[in-house]
Amino acid sequence: MSADSGVIKFGTDGWRAVIADGFTFANLERVAQAYAEYLMGRNKPENRQIRAVIGYDRRFLSDQFALRAAEVLYGNNVRVSLFREPVPTPLVSWAVKELRADGGVVITASHNPPHFNGFKIKAHWGGSASGEITAVVESLLDYRAPQVRHLDSHNDAELAAVETNYRSQLCSYVDIARLKSAAHSVVVDAMHGSAGDWIERLLTGGALHIETIRGARDALFGGVNPEPIDSNLEPLKKRVTETGSAGSGHDGDADRVGAVNELGETMTMHEVVPLMLLHLAERRGMRGGVVRTISQSVLTKRIAADFNLPLYETPIGFKYIADLMLREDILIGAEESGGIGVKGHIPERDGLLNSLLFLEAVISAGRTPSEMVREMHRRYGEFYWTARCPHRRRARPRIRVHTGSFASARICDAQSCRRGHDGRHQAFVCRRIVAAVSSVRH
Repeated sequence: MSADSGVIKFGTDGWRAVIADGFTFANLERVAQAYAEYLMGRNKPENRQIRAVIGYDRRFLSDQFALRAAEVLYGNNVRVSLFREPVPTPLVSWAVKELRADGGVVITASHNPPHFNGFKIKAHWGGSASGEITAVVESLLDYRAPQVRHLDSHNDAELAAVETNYRSQLCSYVDIARLKSAAHSVVVDAMHGSAGDWIERLLTGGALHIETIRGARDALFGGVNPEPIDSNLEPLKKRVTETGSAGSGHDGDADRVGAVNELGETMTMHEVVPLMLLHLAERRGMRGGVVRTISQSVLTKRIAADFNLPLYETPIGFKYIADLMLREDILIGAEESGGIGVKGHIPERDGLLNSLLFLEAVISAGRTPSEMVREMHRRYGEFYWTARCPHRRRARPRIRVHTGSFASARICDAQSCRRGHDGRHQAFVCRRIVAAVSSVRH
């Protein structure tokens, strides 16, 4: 155990640490007690029983950590609704909002390595806790010793109804009948995380051929981090090449999405997000503001201008997007890591809904994903980023990378830089890129 294993620091929406080092049952009890103190302090004037929803992912001991957190909250007279099996994080957020709970907890480390676990806090509005909330919770650490009491009820019936309503929300947000009847083949990569076979169960029963890979629980996530980025999606790319029209991938707790086109190439968020915006604004006729982080493609900006949609630019981090979704009429907000929030849903990333929306966009367009990207580039330009590689000290130290492939890249030849294997082009991009800017080719 490391010397700082007792030090607890909150990140963007909670606390993460290495299991059995920083993330121990003792430290979990401290954090849960601090969260209970926050809930009691926030709701004290109302003189009513506080309520919280608790869920967990498929990581090692997540179910036991979740139960212990529930027992601490219950020991503080908080009414606890605890899911009995691993569930997607967006379902917990949905449950918090539907049950009008005061908050929620998800035991997950999201896309982090398998030896991590975490304590994500959900706010009463059905989204990730703000920095202000987590700062207060952190300040309440060790204010009082953990109050642990055996939890004698899980409120199973209520949570079963909430799950049914969440499924109905996903199916009603998209044209589920059209998706099921489409003559397409789709592959979904759960990466052994909480997405499981959710998408497959929603889309079975029609002409659509839907297949889930890496759908079973594996606490080691098959030896990779459960993050839907190119280097972790080799099985999905291979299977799509063999059988699919398109593919989607999900992180460990199913709040992010990745996409693969019909050629077996990973699509970047600089392609996926603008395509989804086009689908919502052009084909579905939806309106509202567009939130773009500073690292996102300028194509999103140009499409928003084309449809006269208000544009908001924020620092990197979904918490800034969620804040705008609570205050403004926002159509879509996205971060480069695959977290996307849309109008008419919870102010939260939802990988399952976004997977369905991506598929709906492809089927509605009547084109392959690569054709959709080419048409978007014809209308709005092509997005590139340029980076300086610290390993390349010879001539031409800059790497120019098209977001759709690495075919035009100037590649770092350092052995340690070999990341982002494209397959078709046998290209590699440096993993230690230290600067990036964007440019557009017309």
